[in-house]
Amino acid sequence: MTRKRLSFKHPVVRIAFSLLVLILLFVAFPFADVAAAVGSVPLGVWPLALTVYLMLHFIGIIKWRTLINAAGAGLTLREAARAYYMGLFGNTFLPSVVGGDVVRAGVAMSHTTSKSGLILGSFADRLLDVLGLAAVSGIGALLSPRALDDRSRRIFVTLGVVLGVLGAVALIALWLAPVKRFPFKVRRRLVAVRRAVRATASQPGALLTAFSLGMLLQISLTAMNWLLGRSMGIDIPLYVWLFVWPLAKIAALLPLTQNGIGVREAAQAALFAPFGVAGAKAVASGLVFAVVIVTGGILAGGLAFLLSKAGGERRALRGAGRDGEVEPTAT
Repeated sequence: MTRKRLSFKHPVVRIAFSLLVLILLFVAFPFADVAAAVGSVPLGVWPLALTVYLMLHFIGIIKWRTLINAAGAGLTLREAARAYYMGLFGNTFLPSVVGGDVVRAGVAMSHTTSKSGLILGSFADRLLDVLGLAAVSGIGALLSPRALDDRSRRIFVTLGVVLGVLGAVALIALWLAPVKRFPFKVRRRLVAVRRAVRATASQPGALLTAFSLGMLLQISLTAMNWLLGRSMGIDIPLYVWLFVWPLAKIAALLPLTQNGIGVREAAQAALFAPFGVAGAKAVASGLVFAVVIVTGGILAGGLAFLLSKAGGERRALRGAGRDGEVEPTAT
């Protein structure tokens, strides 16, 4: 009788790793100090933060729908909202902040007119999110004289250029790939993806609109965290948050912990240190937003069910939990 090995896809492993990271953080930064910082958030702030969080993600709905429809998905606003909010709900149970992408795509799959367009648009949406986070962090770095020295700033810019070139090379390789040499199943999928790429590339306005909306969403979420931090006594300029918070969110993309919990807080503690922010408060700030994410995700699931009369969301979530797939090609 063989025993199945647990991987990071398994929720038990992800939760255990999150707990391990949090325990290490509480060893480095006294738990009493972290708890006191979390407890200093006024009670009236919590419902306001949840409301703002869900409202801001309507920008994300418009952005995602713009991209997938540019690729030929053909989703209505209601269908897109239902799928998107269900994806937020899925983020609560799947690893990293991209875990809900598969749920979102699964819900939308039965309504789309182009599955390849849906997949490509979702991939482009996640890619633009990362690029948007990097751009917001770059703005914060340029505004903050203590964020990066000249050498570090050159490294940051070089890394951005390299990532952009690699992305362009990947698209060119996909475009020029000798499709006829691949097996029929692979060839059929590549042809479908190429069609979706052409549909998206033919609408540069949609890409620019989506990127702009993504930047607006990330800056708004950063400002929201800045205000939450001020309620806890973290009195630093907004531009420092523009540098730190996007980088911490990018770190949380790693599918190691449940919803990025632990990784994000550790990143914030390290990135805030040069600005004189106590580690306990930096960790507490991340945990406060984690509560907003989890609670907001549960409420988003309720909104998704209110928008639907079908059981597609249940089937998509069960399938995602069973398969454990969290690839962004499937926030």
